Amino acid sequence: MSKSIFYCAYKLKKGTSVADFLSTSEKLNNEYISKQKGYISWEQWNDGDTWADILLFETMEDVKAFEANSENAGELAMNFYSFINLPSCKVHYYSVERAYGERKNDA
Repeated sequence: MSKSIFYCAYKLKKGTSVADFLSTSEKLNNEYISKQKGYISWEQWNDGDTWADILLFETMEDVKAFEANSENAGELAMNFYSFINLPSCKVHYYSVERAYGERKNDA
């Protein structure tokens, strides 16, 4: 089975501190998301207005279990979502059909 991606595009609430948002994201990742079955990585992309979360998992089953169990993150998730304009969220699931080169985190 190929690796799978949880993709979510969204906008932050007006007046949000990007530094605070990224700090909250890192805490959510370190204390909850990175401990989920099949987790490989989480990248956060930004084009100045829209953000995109790209979470890579071993299988599509892992992605779907992650989303189904996301409410278990409790206060960590609530803090993360407090920065996001929730009606702007667009979620998609993708299976990786082919990858070229090596991905490195240069952030």
